[in-house]
Amino acid sequence: MKKKIIFFLVLLILLFAGAAVKNLLFNKQAKEGTLSVSASPEATVFANSQLIGKTPFKDKLKVGEYIIKLIPEGEATATASWTGKVRINRRTVSYVNMELGSSDISTAGEVFTVTKMESKPKKANRGQLFVRTDPVGAIVYLDNDEKGISPLALENVPSGEHELSVVMPGFFRRVQSINIDSGYKLEAMFKLAIDKSQKINADTSGKEGSEASSSATTKKTAEKSKQVLIKKTPTGWLRVRADASLSASESARVNPGDKFKYLEEKSGWYKIEYEKGKTGWISSNYAKIIKE
Repeated sequence: MKKKIIFFLVLLILLFAGAAVKNLLFNKQAKEGTLSVSASPEATVFANSQLIGKTPFKDKLKVGEYIIKLIPEGEATATASWTGKVRINRRTVSYVNMELGSSDISTAGEVFTVTKMESKPKKANRGQLFVRTDPVGAIVYLDNDEKGISPLALENVPSGEHELSVVMPGFFRRVQSINIDSGYKLEAMFKLAIDKSQKINADTSGKEGSEASSSATTKKTAEKSKQVLIKKTPTGWLRVRADASLSASESARVNPGDKFKYLEEKSGWYKIEYEKGKTGWISSNYAKIIKE
């Protein structure tokens, strides 16, 4: 009988000890998240000035905000380092992907962080998406549908896989596959690299934009002699809107290479006659004014 009592006491002690260890591990995991870092070329990874590893890197860190620095390794002496803030949230993965260039303006990449939404989504299987870009002002596309200008917050995004891309004249386009989890918010930061091959076009476009702006004071007959040429777009077409705003309704779509009568201009927009008797506004980022 005495042996049985001792056996049960030992068993209870082991059960309580196991529960304590399990609870300790659970609490520790609740205060941790995962950081995943990739870089090209390979780089040494620092978090708050502390060396934590080399790319490709993936490990758990305590919840909080970190200053992550990537310093290229080996013979990549002509490659610039990258530094940025990254938030580690509990039980989620924060991703950093950087293509290190010879300078800051030629470095490109993405930082993705996930956090639980503050309140439940109004619709089932929905999440949130917040997009920032460096520099700001890039056009944001979700599944090839133009959503607006960065920084941009999107509500009620269907859960599942999507294609997210950002475009800005004079910079290389960035495209990434993302996954939206129901009840979670995905924050995406895109670092854009300058496209030197478009510098001449950007300068020319700026000159034409200036000419178009000054044309508001010229005679009406001079305005009639101008046309708007649609340039290449990421989607292969360009929206014509009812007003000079991304929130305005879509009136039509026009194609790259098409030419239309120029009517007037507002900041970032051209008004055209896309059909006889029908007018609308297009983004000046993907169009330029030419003489008839």
